[in-house]
Amino acid sequence: MRIIEKKELDNMHTTIKTIKELKEAGYISKSIKDELRSNLIENLKKNNVSFEGIHGYENTVIPQLERAILSKHNINFLGLRGQAKTRLARLMIELLDEYIPVIEGSEINDDPLNPISAYGKEQVLKYGDETKINWLHRSNRFYEKLATPDVTISDLIGDIDPIKAANLKLNYADERVIHYGMIPRANRCIFVINELPDLQARIQVALFNILEEGDIQIRGFQLRMPLDLQFVFTANPEDYTNRGSIVTPLKDRIGSQILTHYPKNIQVSKTITTQEAKLQTNRVCEIYIPEMVKDLVEQIAFEARTSEYVDNKSGISARMSISAYENLLSAAEYRCLSSGEKTTTVRFSDVLGVIPAITGKIELVYEGEQEGAAFVAESLIGNAAKTLFANHFPAIKKLKHENEKDPYGEVLDWFFENGSFELMDDASEKDYSTILNSITPLDSIINKFMSEIEIKDRLFVKEFVLWSLVENKKLNKQRITKGFSFRDTLGAYLSNL
Repeated sequence: MRIIEKKELDNMHTTIKTIKELKEAGYISKSIKDELRSNLIENLKKNNVSFEGIHGYENTVIPQLERAILSKHNINFLGLRGQAKTRLARLMIELLDEYIPVIEGSEINDDPLNPISAYGKEQVLKYGDETKINWLHRSNRFYEKLATPDVTISDLIGDIDPIKAANLKLNYADERVIHYGMIPRANRCIFVINELPDLQARIQVALFNILEEGDIQIRGFQLRMPLDLQFVFTANPEDYTNRGSIVTPLKDRIGSQILTHYPKNIQVSKTITTQEAKLQTNRVCEIYIPEMVKDLVEQIAFEARTSEYVDNKSGISARMSISAYENLLSAAEYRCLSSGEKTTTVRFSDVLGVIPAITGKIELVYEGEQEGAAFVAESLIGNAAKTLFANHFPAIKKLKHENEKDPYGEVLDWFFENGSFELMDDASEKDYSTILNSITPLDSIINKFMSEIEIKDRLFVKEFVLWSLVENKKLNKQRITKGFSFRDTLGAYLSNL
């Protein structure tokens, strides 16, 4: 028998309709794990990227995953929320052959050359080489089940169907009365169980034999069905204590456990957010986004992961940055529409529009609950501003020598001499520019420490400096009806007396 070429395999699904034609073409069956392995090997030889759109895992998670696939292991992704565990599992289908043959009408995707179900065997016995086949595309070879406490063995493995038995006039001892669950129906496919610890222990036990031996048992039927499956599980470490656990014998049967993680730096976070954010393409207003704004949005998530108010064990999903970025642009669009303008630049005050995206995606500890979600969200924004400010500008510290010059002294003197300064939420671009440009010392600070920024970013950076000086307690900020009032701290103190 000749070995089939890959090019021929790619075109088989359009021409081959029976087992006879399949045999004549030289088709050789292979397991799903062999498919994944052989296609991954081809990618590695050609330096092709196997997991497109996954960022930050190039030197950590992806090499471990590829080694697990080469080892033909079942896999468990262990990590906190929003770490692309399910995304990685879904991308594994790209390593499958584009099409595989299945016996026509088979519920469990029987291999025409090696059927395992009663139906498949019956078809081959009855029609022989004239048995008809269909072709299954790899996009249909992905099954996913979210583990919840109400999942039953019948859902996953199957049960006896009394209606089928009555209609076909079959005895309950006949294999044909079985209604297959999701796992047998996923034969020759990738089967993902999300949040595995949430699955009841007795259901986890039912997976033992499937993982180790490939056989299933349904209501006393001991079916020796060598199911061909690639299992992928996902789990959150928090689940081990809060809701459930993975039973030890099941963990022992999972070949590789891979630990996922959050992005290590802002640049990777920005890449993920830019890729995943669902931005409106039909915006009435043209919105310019300074690069520092993108850094600020990502820094909020980094601050949340170390905040004393936030439960870090719960994790801060990458979805928070994505939602915050979407909210930020909508806040700028809303302001632009309200003022009747056609173009605008994102302002620091727009960043407060991301608070709803933050409050819905953080779990607070007791201290955070006492302060309130909105307060925590605002403090995270403030801390993010302080961190970015320290990255670009000199640290704010007490002067040790009489002749030592404060780099921000001229700005503070301006406020001392001019009193309060108001920045309205709905200020037009012209008014916004006029107000900020009136604080002339800001120009010298930016020219000295951020001279490389683009001209159209300068207004945002000016406002950013003011907010950062507030966070560092050098200026005072108060909310007014439709904006914010900034003033020197002494003036604010005296006005409150």
